Amino acid sequence: MPQLKQLVIESPDEVGREAYERIAADVLQDLDLVKVVEYLHIYVDPKVPIFVAAGRLRHMPRAIRVNDFVNVNIGEKMTVLDIADETYLAPLLRKLWARYGKENVDQPDRFTVVLPAGVAGEEELEQMVVADPSETLYKDVIYALQYIAPEGFKVRRQYIKGGKFYYVASEDTLPGDIVETMVAPIFERMGVTL
Repeated sequence: MPQLKQLVIESPDEVGREAYERIAADVLQDLDLVKVVEYLHIYVDPKVPIFVAAGRLRHMPRAIRVNDFVNVNIGEKMTVLDIADETYLAPLLRKLWARYGKENVDQPDRFTVVLPAGVAGEEELEQMVVADPSETLYKDVIYALQYIAPEGFKVRRQYIKGGKFYYVASEDTLPGDIVETMVAPIFERMGVTL
């Protein structure tokens, strides 16, 4: 199983640095983020007060499309969707209802969905995105950083996109140039540009 390549904790307080190292490692492990977070660099200074975390994700999970778990069979009178895996059946039905209307979506059994012929093309159906696991991954990463940050640091900025993320928190107002002055240099040390 892939592990976190690098976890760096910086702090002027050595005891606090060691505590944050344990806290960050435990939170990432508990939320099962160790296998998706490749680098995490945290700077915390309770005297300023400031908490800055920046990192990179190992890989982004790909979107789940209909053709990943359904066989689409186009007939003269109907299009039959044979469900191979029920995991994404509920979101599939919601997408079909939203796009084609409930009146055009029939589910005679739990492994079959039927649409009238001509409502949708085969490629259109097969390429329809049913779920995007990266959305929940983004929420989990930000949740983890909120949990790691010192309690009371409620003023925050967060960013996660394209496999890069940062989270800045403080008790005080954050300066407008915080990303340029504190976050960008952390990314540079990781060999990444923001």
